[in-house]
Amino acid sequence: MKKSIKYLIWVVVVIAIVVIGYFSFGRGNASQSKTVTIGVITGTKKDQAIWNSVSKTAKDKYHINIKLKNFTDYSQPNKALSSHNIDLNAFQSMNFLIQWNQAHKSHLTSIGKTLITPLRIYSKKYTSVNQIKSGSQIAIANDAANEARALELLQSAGLIKLDSSALPTVNSITSNPKKLRIKTVDANQTARALPDVGASVINGGFAVTAGIPEKYSIFKEPLQKQYVNVIVANNKDKNKKLYKEVIKAYQSAATKKEITKQYGDLILPAWDLKFSK
Repeated sequence: MKKSIKYLIWVVVVIAIVVIGYFSFGRGNASQSKTVTIGVITGTKKDQAIWNSVSKTAKDKYHINIKLKNFTDYSQPNKALSSHNIDLNAFQSMNFLIQWNQAHKSHLTSIGKTLITPLRIYSKKYTSVNQIKSGSQIAIANDAANEARALELLQSAGLIKLDSSALPTVNSITSNPKKLRIKTVDANQTARALPDVGASVINGGFAVTAGIPEKYSIFKEPLQKQYVNVIVANNKDKNKKLYKEVIKAYQSAATKKEITKQYGDLILPAWDLKFSK
């Protein structure tokens, strides 16, 4: 057999091996990509930009497809997770999760930190908490965890004093020198209430969604680890490798850069922060 024919046969064999390898391994890896459905509260284009960054990292590094399922209020994502209608959720603080588990006898657990959004008092009528007049109405969220957090914020601002309850309610107020009228509303209504009240305690996500400028913020919550937002799984899934890779995709340099780009210091990446308490 001539050398040229042998060479041609060898080239054909090599090409065949490459093609078979591509379809056997390259396409095989693509078919092994897994989808993880994460429940979130319906957010803004800024929130979507952050999740787009996370999704890209998850896809490129870990062959994971992230699918977001949007909910409209805080009562829904944990119910969906407990019912296994979603794989994970990412919307709540550690404090909220603890209170939810106690109230609903559920077994949900944090598997990784995401963001921290310092709670703020907003007002269109006053430029400082000292200006708030006697008898003013203050809107706060009505779910247990956020109500307690808002009341503690009002206490930090020097507007009220609370008893030692672990989870304070409006009934825990022991001193209210300005006779402020505390109005509890759904968390997603705190922003809408702003024009009609003296001040409103609004979660950062809802403030952004409602387009409330930061100039209306008159007091900001000190950073505390209990208010770090987390990605949450069912307890039996907490060590699942797939979900740990989702956390790695979230806690990446690319995600941190995107959070800072979108929110500045309004919302902060939390996984590297140090907390005094």
